[in-house]
Amino acid sequence: MMAEHIGPLSHLHARRTSFALTSRAPLERLHAFRERMGWQLPWYSTVGEDFNHDFGATVDGQERQAVSVFLRRGEQVFHTWSTHARGEEPFMVVFDLLDLTPLGRQEDWENSPPGSPQEPTYSWMRLSDECDTAGPACHCAAAP
Repeated sequence: MMAEHIGPLSHLHARRTSFALTSRAPLERLHAFRERMGWQLPWYSTVGEDFNHDFGATVDGQERQAVSVFLRRGEQVFHTWSTHARGEEPFMVVFDLLDLTPLGRQEDWENSPPGSPQEPTYSWMRLSDECDTAGPACHCAAAP
């Protein structure tokens, strides 16, 4: 879902900054998925490499969300920052937009008024091609 929030990379490139996705899956599978989603983002396979483990994207053999930042100085590369799990939320504007609404994310951790819809955390997240484009009925539209 995070990848769907990444816009054109030209703005990053203008600041001499690159962006890439990595996954521990065969490149053919990654490229097929990228094509399905209509993404233009560069995506690299880390199959057979320790990259995901070294930077916290694979922990105890399990994959998790992660973002890492690197700085290259000549031939040297420095790992300068990382975040995992909910630390990725600032990269996904949907969370900011939902947090501004009266019902928020409608997740069970929120202190919502009785009768407000609530679901387990992140249970509503889907890839854009798996979403019901009509969406649920808007509760506020029915208000007098």
